Amino acid sequence: MEIKDSSSKNAMLEYLRDRDQRGKIIAEYIWMDGGNGLRSKCRTLPQRVKSIDQIPEWNYDGSSTYQAVTSNSEIIIKPQFFFPDPFRGGDNIMVLCDTYQWKDDSF
Repeated sequence: MEIKDSSSKNAMLEYLRDRDQRGKIIAEYIWMDGGNGLRSKCRTLPQRVKSIDQIPEWNYDGSSTYQAVTSNSEIIIKPQFFFPDPFRGGDNIMVLCDTYQWKDDSF
């Protein structure tokens, strides 16, 4: 669906920003990939975040971001800093992360 009128676009964005999230929030995890590009993915958290300790570590497949070989491709993303999401509004946050390659010593 293409919206051509800018006032209609703004109204739709405001409608989405004002949705009741029933106490949950969206955390947008952001990190640098192996080619110096920005990557991100979002995760729903059960409640508003007040400190960095409340944001869980996460992971992704590093072989698609130039950070790992396919035989050992799990990359851990560790939250370092968060701030209010200016796009989603509400209690939603953006989370800047460090990345770490998983070491499997069982082989």
